Amino acid sequence: MAKNIVLIGIMGSGKTTLGKIIAEKTGMEFIDTDEMVIQRVGKQIGEIFEEHGEAYFRDIEAEIVEEVSKKENCVISTGGGVVLRDENVDSLKRTGVMFFLTASPMTLWERVKGDKLRPLLKGDNVIGVLKRVLTARLPLYEQADYTINTENSPEKTVEAIIKLYTKHTSLSSQE
Repeated sequence: MAKNIVLIGIMGSGKTTLGKIIAEKTGMEFIDTDEMVIQRVGKQIGEIFEEHGEAYFRDIEAEIVEEVSKKENCVISTGGGVVLRDENVDSLKRTGVMFFLTASPMTLWERVKGDKLRPLLKGDNVIGVLKRVLTARLPLYEQADYTINTENSPEKTVEAIIKLYTKHTSLSSQE
C-alpha cells in the first residue's frame, strides 16, 4: 500500500502550496480537504462558519477526512483545525505519513494577511490570534510523524519532505 503524505499546520504554513509541488514531483494525487468542504457545501469556509457555525464545518471536514484517508498515494493538505478532532488524526495517520508544517507567526502573517476569506483573520490583532491558535494547537500538531519548518524555499522544503517520506515508507515496509 502506498502511504499518503499528510500536511497539517496552521493557516499560512504552506500546506496547499507545498502539497501541490510535492504531488507534481511525485506523481501523487493532490487533495485539499478545505477545497472539498467548499465544494460539498457550495460556500466559502468563512460563510460556512458564519451561517452554520464551526461545529457544522468540523462535521463536514471529519466526513471528508474519513473519505480521503481511504485513498492511497495522495498528498493531502488539511485545514488548520483538522487536528481538533482525534478521529481525524487517527484516520490520517492510519494511511499516511503526517508532516506538521510550521513557520514563525510573522511569516505566517505575511503569507495570509491579504486573505479576507479566513474566519480567524477577522479583526485587528491577527498576529496575536495566530500566536494564540498556534500555542493552543501545538500539542495536537506535534502528533505528526515529522515537523518541518517552512521558512526555507519551497523547493528545499519539498525536498526535505520527500526525503523523509521515502525514508519513513522504506523503513515501515521492512518491519
